[in-house]
Formats: sequence, structure tokens, C-alpha cells
Amino acid sequence: MLRIPISERRDWRKTAVEYGFHFHTLYGEPYWDESAYYQFSLQQIENDLEDPTAELHQMCLDVVDHVVRDAQLLRCFQIPDAFHDAVARSWYEREPSLYSRLDFVYDGQGPAKLLENNADTPTSLYETGFWQWFWLTQQVDRNQLNRGADQFNSLQDQLVLRFQQLRLRNPGQRLHFACCQDTVEDRGTVQYLQDCAEQAGITTAFVYVEEIGLDARGRFLDTHNQPIRWLFKLYPWEFMQREAYGPHIVSSGTRFLEPLWKTVLSNKALLVMLWKLFPGHPNLLPAFFEGDPDAAMLRHYVRKPIYSREGANISIVRDGAEIATAPGPYGAEGYIVQACAPLPRFGENYTLIGSWLVNDKPAGISVREDASPITQDLSRFLPHIIL
Repeated sequence: MLRIPISERRDWRKTAVEYGFHFHTLYGEPYWDESAYYQFSLQQIENDLEDPTAELHQMCLDVVDHVVRDAQLLRCFQIPDAFHDAVARSWYEREPSLYSRLDFVYDGQGPAKLLENNADTPTSLYETGFWQWFWLTQQVDRNQLNRGADQFNSLQDQLVLRFQQLRLRNPGQRLHFACCQDTVEDRGTVQYLQDCAEQAGITTAFVYVEEIGLDARGRFLDTHNQPIRWLFKLYPWEFMQREAYGPHIVSSGTRFLEPLWKTVLSNKALLVMLWKLFPGHPNLLPAFFEGDPDAAMLRHYVRKPIYSREGANISIVRDGAEIATAPGPYGAEGYIVQACAPLPRFGENYTLIGSWLVNDKPAGISVREDASPITQDLSRFLPHIIL
């Protein structure tokens, strides 16, 4: 695993605008960074990332099956009691999922270590599935990269294929897409997924989360007062369950992507249950609920809110002293602690690997880096190659 400097494409910013990549720079700082790329061998990709991704995903599904059968565990996962039956039913009926992303510590040596599962609202999708692949093809065509260079990236093809499968399960049904207002990255992610769905032959519509209405029958409506029967929402389940409209989610008749059972996977309590069910697994780190006597064994650990996004409210602790922290609004539901496996450092950059799945199958990776050891929403995205 190498970090290799390379000349930027002179015209990439103009091209980004033409292709709708409007969030390549955020708050005056680069988000997309093509001044370097990460190089992997095929063996590293297949043995150290792809295969463990598939295995860990199945282990995560085993956790779901375990948790939905136990009300006490559902409470440990901070899932409101009113949703316990619905989450379990969503799982028993195998309501279909679209995609997810596992985040790893990996330096090219030894087993990758799972940090968390982004199973409900993962972003950095467009830049992974389309933009870094476009960068690769242009740099090869311009003789800036070896013509044998490849990329672990079938993400876009797999998304279109999955939407085709979902269309057959929902013939003739319009799929609404939703995200929050005033977030250009989320809007770009949803637009990309909407384009993939349309390529698969699905009729789509868009509505902001804040604009979704509710009729007298408890059905969700778009801005044209049309019922929303099938919805992809880039809005976390833990938020939705606690909104004023939360009691109508189950009775509304709306089918959701991602499904309700993803609630079990989209919080850090998952890491505790993984370690409990698969102790000593080479791709896992010891993890415990804060306050568990077993947590005292950890001298160097990461403290994570049960619900958290983009690295917010995460702290790194060594021998009782906090050595790094990120601010944020999370933590009310409690915390877990996970043994610290420091991110590899390339120069001044701490590097994180995101491994994507579509329809339960590995589909590619993304690489993020930051000057901080805690990866956050503004951490840079760099492309990768296999050579």
C-alpha cells in the first residue's frame, strides 16, 4: 500500500462542474484531492479487504438476527420500544437493502480492522462509484498512469443492477428520493443514486425531508400531495424514530430504503455484539459498553457514541488521558469503547479505507485522509489504483 504523488488534471475542476460534482471543495478546503493516489496490489485487495468485507458483513447480519429476538438487546441498541416489533418484522420479512460501507484500519500489512459499519446513510458514493473511476480512465488515457492500472470499483454497475432487481420486486412503482436541505454533499449523493435508479428503469421523484407531509390517513406525501409509497431516505433511522411523525412510520404503508432492520447495524452497539459473538476474530477489535467491567482492560481505546455520524463526539484515550477528540451533538444515548488501532500515517496524513457492499456483495473501496487521527465529514477523498 503506497501513497504516490501525481500531477492533477489541469481541467478537473471544470470537468467536475460539467459532471455535477459540486462539492469537490467544501468551505474553502479541498474535499476531492488528486495530488496523490493510493496503490494496492491485487492480493491486498482480494485477501485483506474484499474477502473480510464479505465475511464481516455476514457476521453483522448474524448480529441482526440475534438482536431482533431479544427486547433487552434492542434496548441496549437504544432502539425505541415502539419500534421493536417493526424492526424485527422488517428483518423476518427480509425487506431488501441497497448498500452499506464498512470502515477499516489498514496499512497494507496484516488483517484490516473494522472500525464501524455505515449501514444506513453512508455518503461518498458518487466520488467512489463514478468520479474516481473517471479519474483513473483519464489519467491512463493521458499516460499519467500505467495502462495496466485497475481499480477495485464495480460500485456503479452493482447499484444499477440492484435497482433493476428492486424494480422487479416493485413493478411500476415510483421511487422517491429524499435528503435534508442545505447539504450539498447529501444532495449530490441522492442525485447520483436517483440517476442509477433511472438507468435501471425506475420512475423517480425527489423531495426534501423537511417538505414531506402527512395526510389525515397517516400517509407520507410529497410536495404534489402524492403518496410516498417507496422511499430512499438519506436521513438516519435514529432521527426518524424520534421525530414527531415517528409514530406514523410503521402504519404509513411506505416501504423504505434502507429498511428498518438497518437500525440494528447503524449504531456502535453493533461493535460490542460482534466482539461478544466472534471474540478474537482477526478483523475485529475488542469493544464494550462504557461501564462494562471488561472495558477496564483497555488502556488505549476510542470512545464512541452509540449513535454518531462523521466522527462526531469521538475521543481517543491513552492511559486515561484524552489525546484527540471531535466535537458534535451526539452522546445522549450512551457510549461504547473500542480498542484503538491507530490509522496508518503517510507523511502527515492519517488514512482510512471504506469498503462498499451492494446487495450483500463487496463492490469497491474509497480512501479518506486527514491531518487528524479522527476521520470526519471534511476529510479528503483520494483515488486509488490496483497495480
